[in-house]
Amino acid sequence: MKNQKNKSRKEIPEEVERFNIIFRIQHVIMFTTFLLLAFTGWGLKFAGLEISSWWIRIWGGAKTAGIIHRVAGVTMILDFAFHVLYIGYLLITGKMQIRTVTTIIPLPKDVKDVVHNFLYFLGIAKTKPKFGRFSYAQKFDYWAVFWGMFIIGLSGLALAFPIQASHLIPEWSTGWIWQLIAILHSDEALLAIVFILFWHFYNEHLKTEVFPMSWVWLTGKISVRELKQKHPLEYELMFKEEPESREDHNDSPDDSSGEEKGD
Repeated sequence: MKNQKNKSRKEIPEEVERFNIIFRIQHVIMFTTFLLLAFTGWGLKFAGLEISSWWIRIWGGAKTAGIIHRVAGVTMILDFAFHVLYIGYLLITGKMQIRTVTTIIPLPKDVKDVVHNFLYFLGIAKTKPKFGRFSYAQKFDYWAVFWGMFIIGLSGLALAFPIQASHLIPEWSTGWIWQLIAILHSDEALLAIVFILFWHFYNEHLKTEVFPMSWVWLTGKISVRELKQKHPLEYELMFKEEPESREDHNDSPDDSSGEEKGD
């Protein structure tokens, strides 16, 4: 009887997959192109500084650095577009479902979690907020990429292909639009670098519980212990225990006879 009960309960593994190989490849392409864009763009943005001349020479000179910058930018945009299409494919095929516990979409609960977390930091709340698959910080991290891609990506394409872009720009704005596009691209890129350095890099590399890095981006897996600690609502959704009434029902003579008939 006890053995049947134990078998009916869902076995809890040591690790679970958080991101499949396709998501991991997308992330590798994203951060590789981001680093290339940051390294080459920094020298081009501050070309007037003496150290920039030395830095640009490392990348083969201004012309080569510009080519690397454009190739990396186009690759990042294609990677971003593929990510959006892949998410759409998963939703259409039913392989991904929108649930309040697992969705990356911001919800009213995230606002409550922000307030709850601040109250916890101040010592007013006694417990931390319970997060689902993604905390409010991770959602902010994710959607910041969308904002950056639209601002940096569109302005970058216009600067990389000015002749083609000029066909879409009204004639009455040609006196100032290119300066505006250059400022948008440059300053938003600087903001993205600062954000990644102080927000994403700290949370995924420098925090004591993940130092020197979180290995999820490489293995795609997270330990069940970490899942239960950091994403308790998702843990409860994945490994919720079956009600006792259901176990009692499975052990009843009528149900056993039903199983034999099914076999």
